[in-house]
Amino acid sequence: MTKILLIAIVIMIFIVIFQISKASEYVSILKGEEKARKQNNRINAFLLVVFLVLGLIGCWWCNNLYYGKTLFVQGAASEMGEKIDLMLYITIAVTGVVFFVTQVLLFWFSFKYQEKDDRKAYYFPHNTKLELLWTTVPAIFLTVLVVFGLKYWFKMTGEAPQNSIVIEVTGHQFGWEFRYPGPDKILGKKDYRLTKGANSLGVDFNDPASLDDMHVPATVHIPVGRPVKFVINAQDVIHDVGLSHFRMKMDAVPGIPTTLWFTPLYTTEEMKARTGNPNFVYEISCDQMCGKGHFSMRGVIVVDTQEEYLKYLATLEPEYWTIFPDKKPGAPKPAITDTTKSKASLAAIMPAGN
Repeated sequence: MTKILLIAIVIMIFIVIFQISKASEYVSILKGEEKARKQNNRINAFLLVVFLVLGLIGCWWCNNLYYGKTLFVQGAASEMGEKIDLMLYITIAVTGVVFFVTQVLLFWFSFKYQEKDDRKAYYFPHNTKLELLWTTVPAIFLTVLVVFGLKYWFKMTGEAPQNSIVIEVTGHQFGWEFRYPGPDKILGKKDYRLTKGANSLGVDFNDPASLDDMHVPATVHIPVGRPVKFVINAQDVIHDVGLSHFRMKMDAVPGIPTTLWFTPLYTTEEMKARTGNPNFVYEISCDQMCGKGHFSMRGVIVVDTQEEYLKYLATLEPEYWTIFPDKKPGAPKPAITDTTKSKASLAAIMPAGN
């Protein structure tokens, strides 16, 4: 019933507009086309000025209404994010001034230089100085903005500081998984052919560096004030690691690891106080359409103090022990008389030839 009503309303609006246009044609014929055209020209010129004033008031009103609901109010939660915010503010200031000036001139000129009987249009086909001016000045401003953008891009995707914490981020439909390196500070190798069963990341346990790596789904903990480097992968389609509070994002591409690094400025508890939201969490969103469950692809980042972070790491166990509990130190050794089945299960997650 609602759809039928909406369709009827749309049809009625179309009919009303059509009738108004037809009535305007009849009026112009009765008045004379020349007279009607000049009258419409004056009305349109006045409406353009009204549109200018109402449009600028609308811009101010929308900014006043919605700015407090944006992430700008909270401030960037990373050092690089603060620089990106500054760059964005500069871009908005430059383009905002240009927008304001050009729109005022556009609508005011339409009103001021409307057609009049005592005025003749001035033919102005070419001016080299003006063309150089309006080509060179925007080019200079845009070049400066692009250079700043490239500078920050190369920095956040470049080499992270030596004291940074390296964490692997893997996206798949529709969730995130994380892997911490163990005490050796090295992430072990992976092989997509090993992605089966409990070994959801395809970790190659023939690599000694993999034996102490720790696998965590959905939620990742990082310390405040220390650089954190994300090594980003995808297992199926292209995803995108979106870190809106840190002002970062990076594509997760199958077969092509990507990286970014940042330094968190505030713990999760500090951000709860800054935002006045006791339920605040840092989120990892997928910023690339990746399927019907894209909306639900969400991870959580918990920013701890250094002490809290170390306590959290102490609660984790190597993924190798989870998959092979009998390999855990102190685990009871099962009595196995026939090792064929055990070897077969081990071979299922080991690469061929090992």
